[in-house]
Amino acid sequence: MGFQVNFWGVRGTLATPLASHLEFGGNTSCVEVVAGDEVIVLDAGTGIRQLGKRFMRDGVRRATLLMSHTHLDHISGFPFFEPGYRPDFALRVLAGHCGGGGDGECIRTVLEKPMQTPLFPVPLATMQACVGFEDFRPGSEFAIGADVHVRTAALNHPGGAVGYRIEHKGRSFCYVTDTEHVPGQPDRNILKLIEGADLVAYDSSYTDEEFAARRGWGHSTWREGIALCRAAGVKRLCLFHHDPDHDDARMAAIEREAMAEWAPVFAAREGTGIDLLAHGTAAVA
Repeated sequence: MGFQVNFWGVRGTLATPLASHLEFGGNTSCVEVVAGDEVIVLDAGTGIRQLGKRFMRDGVRRATLLMSHTHLDHISGFPFFEPGYRPDFALRVLAGHCGGGGDGECIRTVLEKPMQTPLFPVPLATMQACVGFEDFRPGSEFAIGADVHVRTAALNHPGGAVGYRIEHKGRSFCYVTDTEHVPGQPDRNILKLIEGADLVAYDSSYTDEEFAARRGWGHSTWREGIALCRAAGVKRLCLFHHDPDHDDARMAAIEREAMAEWAPVFAAREGTGIDLLAHGTAAVA
């Protein structure tokens, strides 16, 4: 079995189902990691809807959902996750940004509220799947199955957010989105989390020029991502959480500029995947 990272939603802030955004994708954050026998989902943005359909088609019966945080763009796909309504499906949901004593009450409550009247017609209780909720504190480490290890770190984002490092068979993937850097002060939490990683998906919402006018919004830049990855000895950087105003032409230009500064960089494209054991990149169905 491989160690596959699949991108189902790469956009930040707001879904952009526009013809001008087709190459890079318009769905909000959702990344699937298949590590051996374990299926891990990072965030439940609008991209999780298509992932759920893939689960149904391929007979996937269990998964672990790791939440970076619960702003709307990261949870808006959860009510449309089709396997959640199937009694033969099991979902473990973990979050570390909103406190709680480990009983999962915090993350359960957050996901329940948008599914209540008058916001949504179908309540969380309608989901027939076996859904378990767990809260943890940032900095915690835990296992998923027998051979997947997860490390976490707090990120700098309004309301809190958590970054993840997923390790399997000597390789590692880090998911570090929705974090704001302080210029000239590398984030030590992030540097420790991503040290020596094979692949890092980093919040690259803004250019330097855009960031100057959007401080306090909780996001970062591709230049900061490169600086962190170089300092931490990361092998490859994935630009992630694309701004909704960055259409395909703008994203392609950003990717070219980033690659000119540091070659092992690419911008995440919805519908593509990377096997960290085989080093291959391909489309995902």
